Amino acid sequence: MVKNLLLLAVAVMFFQIPFTFAQHPPVFEGMTIDSSRFQVSDLALNLVKYSYGGSNVRFLTIHDDEDTGVKAAFDYIQINGGSIVDCQYGSVRNFRFTFETDTYQVDPNSIYTKEGVKLGLEKYSEIVSNRAMRLLMDAGEEILRVYNHKDHGYFITLHNNADGGFGISSYLKGYELESTADSVHINFEMDNDDLIYVTDLRLFNYIKKQNVNVILQSKNALNDGSMSVYAQKHHIPYINVEVQHGHRDEHLRLLSIAVEAMRAIGKIKDDVD
Repeated sequence: MVKNLLLLAVAVMFFQIPFTFAQHPPVFEGMTIDSSRFQVSDLALNLVKYSYGGSNVRFLTIHDDEDTGVKAAFDYIQINGGSIVDCQYGSVRNFRFTFETDTYQVDPNSIYTKEGVKLGLEKYSEIVSNRAMRLLMDAGEEILRVYNHKDHGYFITLHNNADGGFGISSYLKGYELESTADSVHINFEMDNDDLIYVTDLRLFNYIKKQNVNVILQSKNALNDGSMSVYAQKHHIPYINVEVQHGHRDEHLRLLSIAVEAMRAIGKIKDDVD
């Protein structure tokens, strides 16, 4: 066994065989894993798809330090079927890489438009270059390709936040994200950090009827390169289910509502693939 592992390590080193380990092993019998690897200069981005059953429900996680959403998706998939594409690159929030001796850092949720990736690099890096921007745009395109939104026509992304740092109140008048939101509905019995963010009025109205914290993105929101901005520009219904780290049961409840909202507007069918 040890000899075989050594031979495999040598093969990976000298022949550059794409070989990666998913951070999460199959957590129940029948779950399958399909992994692809993409290089952003010296940063390895592993896009791991976990699937079970024949449902066409699809989830996506972008930040590799936000695991509560992944676990909640596993809970959902085990009961209902579906899949999640998980971006894995070192259990941190931001992409960090070196290119031509310069070091760059960017939020991977700012790489889906040219204008946004430039803003993202300016926020975290001392230098911005067109070639670094192109590397990141390519990474964004690869994430979109693997998630395959063109096939099923929607996004359901899963995010986590810290206690008290960001929440539904951040979008109210007079607060930092006021200009991002067109409409806000608050259930004051919910935790301020637990919410759903959408780009489609039909989704907003459905989720509001469930008396869940929900924000409708403004059509005039800053082009920050986020997936929600990309989705809105391309008229693709988008939902982000965002909860505080550790609120696994609440994440499962809210992502289940998100699926029903997409089903209500005809984007998720009951038939299997």
